[in-house]
Amino acid sequence: MSRTKTIQKIHEILTQRHEALRQAISGDDSLLKEMSRNSGGDVVDFASENSFGEMSSQLAEVEHRELQNVELALLKMKDGTYGKCDGCAGNIPLARLQALPYASLCIKCKLAAEKAGVDPNSVTDWSLILDANLATNDIDYIS
Repeated sequence: MSRTKTIQKIHEILTQRHEALRQAISGDDSLLKEMSRNSGGDVVDFASENSFGEMSSQLAEVEHRELQNVELALLKMKDGTYGKCDGCAGNIPLARLQALPYASLCIKCKLAAEKAGVDPNSVTDWSLILDANLATNDIDYIS
């Protein structure tokens, strides 16, 4: 299958995931609101509700982060930059995009960011990370 056709399939998957995440997040919000309205009962009930609320909150946070990543991937598809690594500007391998459709880094740049101990989403100057890792010859970035 060609790169273009594979990316079209990934677009369908991202669109479906986008809708599923929006629905899940909406459901979590309404569930949390309902829980706060119905709070009451004994200490055990309160602890149970509190624990459930914490887990729901964490799940909603993860879903929200994934939704942001999916939306960014869909925007990149629209402007023609999807599948290009934010770090080195090379093509992200299709296998990586199929495994993680909203991947914005190739494996080498992802490893470089992890090795440098930085959040890849907060990096504005990739040359600092790439140059530092090239100098140590730990990771080959030139394909």
